[in-house]
Parts: sequence; C-alpha cells; structure tokens
Amino acid sequence: MGGFVARAALVHPGLRKAAVETILTLSSPHQYPPVALQPSLGQFFSHVNEQWRIGYMTGESRTSSPKLSNVVVVSVSGGIHDYQVRSRLASLDGIVPSTHGFMVGSSSVKNVWLSMEHQSILWCNQLAVQVAHTLLSMIDPVDRQPFFSSQKRVFVFAKMLQSAVPQSLSWMNHVSGSQSSNLLSSDTRDAGELQRNDSRFCPPSVQWTSDGLEKDLHIPSNLVTVLAMDGRRRWLDIKKLGSNGKGHFVFATNLAPCSGVRIHLWPEKHHSSIQNEIPASKKIVEVTLKMVQIPAGPAPKQVEPGSQTEQPAPSAFLLLSPEDMSGFHFMTISVASRPMISGRPPPAASMAVGQFFNPAEGTSALSVGKIVRSSYVSEEIFLKEDHPLALTLSFSVSLGLLPVILSLGTTGCGIKNIGDQMEADKNNLCKLRCFPPVALAWDSVSGLHIIPNIYSETVVVDSSPATWDSHQGAERTTVLVLADPHCSYKVTLRASLGAATSRFFLLYSSEILGFMIAVVLFGLMRQSSAWELDCSVPSILSAIEINLKLSSPWMFLCFTPILLFLAFLFLTTGQNPRFGTFLFVTVICYIIANGFTILLILCSKLILYVAAILHVFVKRRWQSWEDGTQSPFIRQFLAFSFSFQSLKIVQMTKNNTNIVVAFATISLVCFVHPAIGLGLLLLSHSLHAHSALCSFLGASFRNIAQKKGLYKSKMGNNPILLSKSKPDGIEQLLPMDDSPTAAKSFTDSQLEVFDCRHGIMILHLLATLMFVPSLVAWLQRIGVGPRFPWFVDSALCVGVILHGLFGAQPSASCMSFKLPGRRGHEVGPSFLYLLGGYYSFVSSMALAPYRALYAMAVIGFICFASRILEIRGKMRGEPSSRKRHWHRH
Repeated sequence: MGGFVARAALVHPGLRKAAVETILTLSSPHQYPPVALQPSLGQFFSHVNEQWRIGYMTGESRTSSPKLSNVVVVSVSGGIHDYQVRSRLASLDGIVPSTHGFMVGSSSVKNVWLSMEHQSILWCNQLAVQVAHTLLSMIDPVDRQPFFSSQKRVFVFAKMLQSAVPQSLSWMNHVSGSQSSNLLSSDTRDAGELQRNDSRFCPPSVQWTSDGLEKDLHIPSNLVTVLAMDGRRRWLDIKKLGSNGKGHFVFATNLAPCSGVRIHLWPEKHHSSIQNEIPASKKIVEVTLKMVQIPAGPAPKQVEPGSQTEQPAPSAFLLLSPEDMSGFHFMTISVASRPMISGRPPPAASMAVGQFFNPAEGTSALSVGKIVRSSYVSEEIFLKEDHPLALTLSFSVSLGLLPVILSLGTTGCGIKNIGDQMEADKNNLCKLRCFPPVALAWDSVSGLHIIPNIYSETVVVDSSPATWDSHQGAERTTVLVLADPHCSYKVTLRASLGAATSRFFLLYSSEILGFMIAVVLFGLMRQSSAWELDCSVPSILSAIEINLKLSSPWMFLCFTPILLFLAFLFLTTGQNPRFGTFLFVTVICYIIANGFTILLILCSKLILYVAAILHVFVKRRWQSWEDGTQSPFIRQFLAFSFSFQSLKIVQMTKNNTNIVVAFATISLVCFVHPAIGLGLLLLSHSLHAHSALCSFLGASFRNIAQKKGLYKSKMGNNPILLSKSKPDGIEQLLPMDDSPTAAKSFTDSQLEVFDCRHGIMILHLLATLMFVPSLVAWLQRIGVGPRFPWFVDSALCVGVILHGLFGAQPSASCMSFKLPGRRGHEVGPSFLYLLGGYYSFVSSMALAPYRALYAMAVIGFICFASRILEIRGKMRGEPSSRKRHWHRH
C-alpha cells in the first residue's frame, strides 16, 4: 500500500507542485483495494484515482500545464506468486497516460525474470540491484541532476526494466509490444535524443577484425548449427532459404551477443551505379543487439572429465520477420574463437541453432473445448525431427483462469534404436545432442513469463479475465516454445483443475462475497413477499431454493442484472467485455455464492437448533427438580433472583432491549470499530432467534404431550394404537399442519419469527465479515494511538443496525408506498429487497462489492422512517397498515 499512499500524498492540496516527479512502486495496488470490502477504502481509491486523471488533463488556460504533467509513475508487480496484489490491481491503465508511466511484471524485468511474493519483492537481490542501476541511470551526466524531461525518464525506465521480448514477438497473433515502444517510436525530441545515443552497434571494445575469422562456411539448408566457438562465419542466402513461405528466421544460442556471436545482414546488389558507389560497410546492417536475453537454465552436466557435456540452455534468441530482412540478400553468423573472450571464462559448452521457418507450420490453436477435455484426456502434439524451432501455442482461454500442465518428452534425436540398453539411454543421449526447451508465456496484463528447461511445468499467468475492465487480449494466452529441431518431441497438455480452482477463488473471492449478499437479499424478498400475500413465511433456506429454480426466478434474478449491467456498460463507458467468458464466470460465481450461502445457513441453523434443544431440555429438567426440592438455600436463592428481576431498571431494560442494543452498537461503530458494533448486533439477533426457537420447541413439546394425553383418554391404554400414533424423529419438533385459510398457531408464529430473524442474521453476518480485514489491521495498530472510524463506514453501519432493529420482523417493517403511474398498487419491503439485491449484484460485477452495504443501509433507514411514521400515525389514531397478526388469540 506504500505506493498508493505516495500517489495519494502527491495529489494532497498541502503538497506544493513539482515536489515529487518520479514514483516507483513495488507490488502496490493502484486500480482497486486488494480486498474491496470496506466502503471507506474503496471510496478513497476512487477519489485518488479521479484526482490523478484530472491532474493529467489540460486545463482551460493554455499557458498553465497540468498539475501532474511532469510526474512519471512506474509500477512493478510481483506476478503469479503475489497472492495479495495481483497484476491487474497494480496496473496504471486509465490512471496514468502511457507517455508518463507503465506497469511491468517482475518476471519480465531484465536480469530478474522471477515472480515473487508480496513481501519478498522488497528484499529480492536481483530486483534490488536492477532497481538501483535504474535509479542511477536517471542522473544526467551533464549537470549530475535527475532528468527533468518526463520522456527521458520513461525512456530510461523502459530501457532498464522492460525486456525486448514483446517487441520481438509482435509478429505473433495476440502479442503486442509494450507501451513504452509506442513512446520510443514517437517523434519526441527528448526520447529521440537518448535513443540516438543508445548505439545499435556493438561497442568498439569488442570489434572484430577479418583476420580473426577463419575460412567462411556456406550453409545450404535452412537449419544452421554451431557446436563450438570455432571462429568461423556462416553465410546464409536469405532469398533462397527464405522462400516457400519460410520467411521468418529464429536464432537461439548461449553465446553472448557481440563478444561471442554477431549477426549481419548484407544487401543485395543494385543495378543503379549510385547505390553501388556507397561503401559496402555502410550498407551492411548489424542485428546482433536485436537479440534478447532470457534466463538460462542450470549449467550442463559433465559425467566425467573430458567427456561430452549436455547441450546448454539458450540464454538469448533472435527473431527476424520478413520485413526486417527486406532488401537484404545474405545473412552472416560470425562466431568468435575461444581465446577472444576476455573478462570471464568461456562457457563449458557452446550452442547456437538458427532456422528459417514458416510460423503457420509451428502454430497450434487450442480451443476452450480442447483445454477442458484435456483435464481427463491429455491433448498430445507430436513434433518430428526438423520441426520449426519456434512452436506457438495459442490458447483461446487465459491460462490465468485455466492453467495447463505442459510436458515435453523427447522421442528421438536421429539415433537408431539398437537394443534395450540404447532405448533406455535415449533420453540421456538426446540431451547431449539437443538443447533444453524454453517456454515463453505472454499475457497482455502481467507481461512475460519465461520457463527455462521446461520438461513438465504448470504454465500459469497472472491475468484477470472475465471482468468488465479486462484488457484487449486478456482472454487469450500465447506460449512460444523454443525446441531444438534436431530432436523429435511429444508435447502433452493437460488442464490443471487444482490450480484452476485456486486461481478462480483468488481472482473472484470478493465478487463471490458480494453475490452472497445479493442471494440473501433475494431470499428476504421471498419472505417479505409471502408476508405481504398473507401466506406462510418460508425459511431463508427454502426461499433461496425457490430462487434457484431454472424457470422464471433464475432468469429474473441472475440473467436480468447481467444483461442490464452489460447494456449500461456499453452505453456509458464503451467497454465491451467478451460476452461468453464474462457470462460464464459470472454465473459460476453466482452458483458458488448460493452454495456458500446455503452452507452458512445450514451451519448456523444447526448451531441454533442444538443450543435451543439443550436449553429446553435443561429448563424442563430444572423446573421438575425445582418443584421437587425442599432445600431452603435453593428457595432463598430463587427468591433473590426473582426480586432482582423485579427491579425497575431491569424491567425497563427487558422491555426496551432495542434502545439498549441501539445505544451500544451505534456507539461502538462510531467510536471504536464497525466490526465490533456489528458483532454485538449479531449477538442480539442470535438471542432473539434463540428465544423464538425455544418458544417454538417448548410449545411443540406441550402440544405433543397434550395430544398424547387426549389420545390416551379416548383410546385407552392400547399399546398397538399408541405405537401407531406415535411420531418419530424430527417430526416431534415440527408444528402440526394447518389449513391455508386458518390463522397461524403460536408454534407457527414463533417458527416464522425465527425464520425471519435468521435471514436477517445471515445478512448482517456477511456485512460483519466485510469489515474483518479492517478489524485485523485495527488490532495490529491498537497501540499506535486512538483513531476514530471513517465517517462513511460508521454511517453505513448505523443504517445496517437500524435495519436489524426495525426490519428484523415483517410486522415491524411492513412499510408500503405506491409506485408512480400504477394506481392503487402498493409496494412493500419485498420491492426494496429486490432493488437491494440487484444493486449488490451489479456492484459485485463492477468489482465494488462493498457497495452492497449502501443497499443495506438505505433499507435500514427506510425501515426506521417507516417505524417513526407508524408510531406517529398511531398517536393520531390512524389505522395500522398491518394486514395480519402473528398468531390466533
């Protein structure tokens, strides 16, 4: 959160302009809070981000520059191992223009190539060194001050942090260059000056002379291989080898660019005499520095001194498109001789493989059906020898949502099978001939993720698909595999359901909690609707079951808000998320929310029933023991307890429990912490539900006993008849069935009271859980100093408390009003719960589940106002609007 605090301080009115001009954040959330459950924190993020958007806008006066026009922000995310701040949260899109900042994942940072946890990003040595070098590069060598131009600073950050791999893969589908590439290609004077100073040629210290090269080699095939630092130059005919659609060239090596290997493009001969007069040295283009560095795997093993070592993993690769080689006839690959490497010992084994290839031959498109089917039947791809060096796997679903296990097994390397021993040692022999495969996974949000020496690995990217603000291409993932053409491979793909489940809950847990609140509000709508129609009030569990029917309830409560949200999103913001993926993920989240809500209801109901049964049992035993005891001490103690209960203050407290609870809870949410006040409200709900359930069980026991006694008096002591009439199991605890038109009995009314109170208790339990992360942080800084809660949190919690006090029973909240344009049609609490459920549903899809508290607070204030109006109406003698009583008199 430190990076966001720095951005918040920069837009504070008390900070002077240009006090801070460069901000570098490490794993800091910028778009939303990591857990968007607290209203005040969500509003604070929205306010700060809006101020930043305004700060980059040009004002009405053309003479004055925007407030943040010279501020540069660079965000570094932790990647797939950072479970607290995902890459989507660390993004700067929509907040900072691409000309003033960008976001880069730690797995894409040069010389780092690692994804890291939220805390380890602070002390990771590779990242700390690279950041230190970047900050030192921000100093202008002329005046020894940081660069004043924002374009120069962005250029330095992009050069030092971002890898050139995305630009090299720009010819592939669904892969685009980084944002900084757009800046570097622009005609800005400051960035162009630095770009010109950054030479495209190798430094003079490693310039080679023609005397250092031995006899040149002509390569007739489209595949070139280097197995030693032999000091030779290989010639390749671009026109000949790049024909038949094989116009792309890829080169993978473990030799260092410039000092170990150099690549040049030679122009074709022109018929114009003017062109021929230009020296050949000026027409030759060196593309060595276009090679991009990638992390190499472990050093190759050597079984014994003097024996052949395994092929080393590539540490750099080069990709050239037909546009890059247009106008050139030849390509030369010059390899240094072994003594020419200075400053460090030469590598134990040298390797370089180049190939002209057709990208279409090595591209495999994997649809959603294939990926899902691979979870139980693996998808297999066979690569024969002389296959394309670059294999492109295009996944139609993001690997951040559905990770896959990618396995590459060597099936051959040009060695004939002679005997079982040879077959057993084939894998080891192929390692001596072919370099280990490398996988490069690209995601539009988190960037690049490189996996060296990949033989069996779970490939996952840190993307967040199926959200309303998903990036273009966030629904797809492209994986480039560099595999040696000298070997044949069996590529196996299998979807990892375990990794997919963990990723799903990591990405959409807050959205699921918001949907749970919508599910409970829809259930309360069913209960209130039954009360308004003078029908039996169902339990909250039965109400949710009715809403899950695949007929009109499901369409009305699930698909309608989704379609309305998408239509509103398209008309207001122009965002158009991928409909199929968005609909699928939203429906799955809603189904999971229903499941978790049902599980929560069953657990709470079990606890309440067990406590009520124990209470009734102990109370009946106590009464029987009290009637039979003759101890004077016990009688004196009971008399004292009766006298204490008869005190006036005790009687006032028992008769005005709502006032006591309101005073205590509102004081806690306003001056201590909202979670503590809501916890006390939950305790009050639990006691009321427990009391109603005990009354129901006690009355049920009495009714059963009375019916048994009446049956015995009429039928005698016939054991056969008694055994047939005796109910068993839980049926003894349930009320007797009444006709639909009969008034409710006392047992039925108490059960309805319990069901209504139980539904409100579940709703407020979810509201309390939304403040638990804030409560944990509050407990950690409890010794720092007193601090009152945010006003927004306190005000919303007051509304929730009023809903719990005045809306826990339908009879206490049966407000009604007429809709405009509909004569005589009254709308009760069910309509408010329906609107609240819709609002919570839409807020969860908008990645702001904390707004569900707004709906609960508004319902609570309406209940309170309705209760006040009802009391004033009674004082004036107006008839009550209640349509029914709780039980027959």
